[in-house]
Formats: sequence, structure tokens, C-alpha cells
Amino acid sequence: MNSTEMNHALTAMLIAMSLASSAGCGGASLTISLDKAVHLLSFAFVTWSGARVGLPIRWLVAALTVHAVTSELIQHALLPGRSGDSADVLADLAGVASVALPLGAASWRDGRVARGRERDDGAAPRGEPRAR
Repeated sequence: MNSTEMNHALTAMLIAMSLASSAGCGGASLTISLDKAVHLLSFAFVTWSGARVGLPIRWLVAALTVHAVTSELIQHALLPGRSGDSADVLADLAGVASVALPLGAASWRDGRVARGRERDDGAAPRGEPRAR
């Protein structure tokens, strides 16, 4: 991926995170279901973008999980007029899982080992019998 593609992906990730964090601000008239959809889609897009630019999926999932929980705790504890919502966290995590699980399944199906490298020592991938 060249630097222009990387810049576009990072910009898209920042926009998506901004949308997720401002979805319920002020007098916004979003319904609860639309708010949750924005959370889910934003985190799905950030997960996809991060995977697209080559971030390791495990680290990406971990970072986004911490972000989902921490952002709601900060809203609850530090922002007047806002409260943390566990349903928002669940929507965020559903967005992450909606991208990460298919990527993980595809990686497993392709026979890659945990670090994302293909086996080149002739051994069968984990969980599969060795060819004779």
C-alpha cells in the first residue's frame, strides 16, 4: 500500500471515529436504533480500514475493544450531560466482530498460522493432517 492509500485510509478511520463519538452529542435527534447502527457501522469501518492497511487483526481488535469501553467510561465520568451506555459498547463490539470474525475465518481457511505467515516448512497447518 502506498502512502496516498495509507493517508486515505487513516483519514477515513478518523472520520468514522468522529462520527461514532459525536452521534449522540447535544440535541441530536437520532433514535436509539440509529445511534446503535452508527456505532456498529463506524467500528466495522474502522476495523476494515485497519485490516486493509495491514494492521494485525488481533492488535486492532484489542485496541478497538479498549477504545469502545474507555470512551463510554470517559463519557460517564467526565462529560457533563452525557452518560456511558453499555449498549453502545455492545454495538461497537458487534461492529468489530462483524469484520474481524470473517477475516479470521478466511485466514484460518487459508491455512495461515497465528502470526499471519504461511507455513513454508512442509508441515500441515494447525489442525489439519499432514499430506502423504
